[in-house]
Amino acid sequence: MSETLYDRLLKVARLDNDALLGHFLDHVTAHGQELYAAQEAAILELYEGNHVILNTPTGSGKSLVAAALHFQSLAQGRRSVYTCPIKALVNEKWMALCREFGAENVGLSTGDATVNRDAPILCCTAEILSNMALREGETLNVQDVVMDEFHYYSDRDRGQAWQIPLLTLSKARFLLMSATLGSTEFYEDELKRLTGRTAVTVRSMDRPVPLEFEYVQTALAQTLEGLVTEDKVPVYVVHFTQMDAAQSAQDFMSINVCDRDEKAALADALKGFRFNSPQGAELKRWLRHGIGLHHAGLLPKYRILVEQLALKGLLKIICGTDTLGVGINVPIRTVLFTRLCKFDGNKTGILTVRDFHQIAGRAGRKGYDDRGWVLVQAPEHVIENLKLEEKAARGGKKGVKRKPPEHNFVNWDDKTFQRLIGGTPEPLVSRFQVGHGMLLNVLSRSGDGCAAMRELIRRCHESPNQKKQHRRRAWQLFRALLDKQIVQWAASSTDGRHVHVNVDLQDDFSMDQALSLYLVDTLPQLDATSPSYALDLLTIVESILENPDIILRRQLDKIKTQKMGEWKDQGMEYDQRMEELEKLEYPKPLREFVYSTFNAFTEKHPWVGEENIRPKSIAREMFERFRSFVDYIKDYNIQRSEGVLLRHLTAVHKVLAKSVPDSFKTEEVWEVETYLKDMLRQVDSSLLDEWERLRDPNFQPTDSSPDSRPPQVGQPGGELGMDPVAFLAAVRTRMFTFLSAWHSGDDVGAMEILTGTETLSEDSAEEPGPSVVGESTGESASTNDPEKDTEHVEIEWTPSKLASIREAYLQHCSGLRLDPEARNRRHTHILDQRGPLPVRIQQMLLDWDDNNDWAAGFEVDLELSQAKGEPVLKLIQLGRWDRP
Repeated sequence: MSETLYDRLLKVARLDNDALLGHFLDHVTAHGQELYAAQEAAILELYEGNHVILNTPTGSGKSLVAAALHFQSLAQGRRSVYTCPIKALVNEKWMALCREFGAENVGLSTGDATVNRDAPILCCTAEILSNMALREGETLNVQDVVMDEFHYYSDRDRGQAWQIPLLTLSKARFLLMSATLGSTEFYEDELKRLTGRTAVTVRSMDRPVPLEFEYVQTALAQTLEGLVTEDKVPVYVVHFTQMDAAQSAQDFMSINVCDRDEKAALADALKGFRFNSPQGAELKRWLRHGIGLHHAGLLPKYRILVEQLALKGLLKIICGTDTLGVGINVPIRTVLFTRLCKFDGNKTGILTVRDFHQIAGRAGRKGYDDRGWVLVQAPEHVIENLKLEEKAARGGKKGVKRKPPEHNFVNWDDKTFQRLIGGTPEPLVSRFQVGHGMLLNVLSRSGDGCAAMRELIRRCHESPNQKKQHRRRAWQLFRALLDKQIVQWAASSTDGRHVHVNVDLQDDFSMDQALSLYLVDTLPQLDATSPSYALDLLTIVESILENPDIILRRQLDKIKTQKMGEWKDQGMEYDQRMEELEKLEYPKPLREFVYSTFNAFTEKHPWVGEENIRPKSIAREMFERFRSFVDYIKDYNIQRSEGVLLRHLTAVHKVLAKSVPDSFKTEEVWEVETYLKDMLRQVDSSLLDEWERLRDPNFQPTDSSPDSRPPQVGQPGGELGMDPVAFLAAVRTRMFTFLSAWHSGDDVGAMEILTGTETLSEDSAEEPGPSVVGESTGESASTNDPEKDTEHVEIEWTPSKLASIREAYLQHCSGLRLDPEARNRRHTHILDQRGPLPVRIQQMLLDWDDNNDWAAGFEVDLELSQAKGEPVLKLIQLGRWDRP
């Protein structure tokens, strides 16, 4: 293994800048690299202590400049942060820095995963750094900041996350990097004004790998076949919708992409990888053919797999959305645009020069290619009309000319293409906004948070008139937070605070959603004694989140199909059926309550403006029916949008955990929170697995690998530091997750859920009958009181044993119930406990025939549960019990 930067750091005797620079340059030379002029200039400026704005083309080695800064920072006991807009790129940089500086020295925080967060080098999304900067200001323990893809400063929805560190971290040094910045004088002046340090722009337009451009007027599949034949692969086929990317991957299966040896290499590389979600089988088939798919609708582990296979040179085609154009280190020889227009959330328009250059810049990678190609497809209707003209010229019948699409389309041609090639990136635009999350973060600081907020607005990169509007909005939001007692005036303070955040709120309480205050305002209006309280609270949580449209459309389609059948059976006329069909909506629980309370809320809080409430039932429906992630994907046939569901459930869990005050959480609410947390960890733990692998090459991943710094089960308190109510909720959730997997036939998955199960040796195990709990003789259990303990024999639980027990169960009844009544607390019996915590539990199993004479028993390993941050259960009973 070659020497890493950390290996070299351990040998450094002197820590002055000249010595460190020499060691870094020796490391570069030892690895056979030679610095470009722009790289050398940027590194020299950094080692002089200056800020650097690095504006060089994609593939020109900006990451090496960032590594030089991390090297210097770590050597001098400083803390550095790498941040960028895309989680996939954060993950990639995190893994690369772990390899270079050691896993113990590099942390990760993206919102989806947090690992080793207090490490001297932290990789995080821009929003994470922004929130840290808001909460701690110039006292934040960060001395060096790398902001990659800095052009996101101008992003309409997320741009302020790039601006806030520039307004608050007055003691930090910045390295701002992008291939498409435009003018930078303003940022040089702002950095100098903020920190007193000199800021220098290092700019170069020289590409290490030159590009060739071509406008093509052949069908997409034909273009791609030509690129494969000419060995201009790998090809990144650029789409602007996830559906189009997936459809192309399927269409390209008709192209002979790889030869036999290449397919064998792919099959070998895929061995051991678990494609255990509904879309997995489809993705595996494409990958074995040499075709990758990459977009935000995929599970993270699949995106990482595509990136890893591409790095090994095993993929010839990658069908992706434009997110792949943001910095991810995938070797691409050719970029093929399927179109030059894009829907930006408001309207469809021609790509900006910046977007075009960002994506086109992925073509041709240093160390792989001596040149890259950028191709743009003519519009489909133009290509079709050319074919018709050629056919007519050959004496064929003249066809009807194709027309351009009426929706989501703006025409482009070769002139459009040439204009984008030669264009200058548009100027960056400030996107500063004031919201509840920002206000709470700033007011949480020690010292005068109100003064800090005023200073933040004063420093922001907005016009005087806009700053005036921001001050007005901040005051409106502040008054609303006071009214709800989320913040309170400080009676006395030793650290200069005039207000403080309510001490009754959990430590990580946040209001990052635009309508978080509506949530807090409405929760007291729910009836906490209602049997549906937890579900109703979940509805309010979902109502403040963006709509995952594809899932809601599928819900509505299912309702329409069911209703059409019912109406037809009832003899309703066709026209009336069509009329009634238009009135249907996707499920909106508490519809009238949500709309009426929101209207009342907006009357009191006119600053809500254009924000709207969105009642829906996705997480609620899943918990109500206790459906697994896989079950729900299959229920609505959303295999190609698994990542959409994962993101929605992640957002629901975050709001439930951090924006719902603990005082509103009953035992069943804790169960909902734990159900979501467990599901998210089981669906995709790829990042945590990767970190464990970096720390231990012999690490064997599972679907639920624990975080190295596991979260506590519940909140502090109770024995072993675990809150009894939250811990029991977590135990019950784990039990029902096991039962759901077992009943659905996923015996392997059920076994994996029991992470603490003990087994006997193979030669001493006996095949169980329908009941596996008994006296020492192994006879079936006969217990007149489920509250009393029973003797039991150790059983080696295997998938085949679980399958045989399920077969016996289904012969006895028509199926297991997992509805709210079946999960009612009264059917769970604690047989033994240690202080307030359960150590032995029996769960009565309700069935649809009302026999209800089976039970499952579990032992809880408290010490291991505490260590792992999640319940560790051992199955000790699964069979019939006799009623009194």
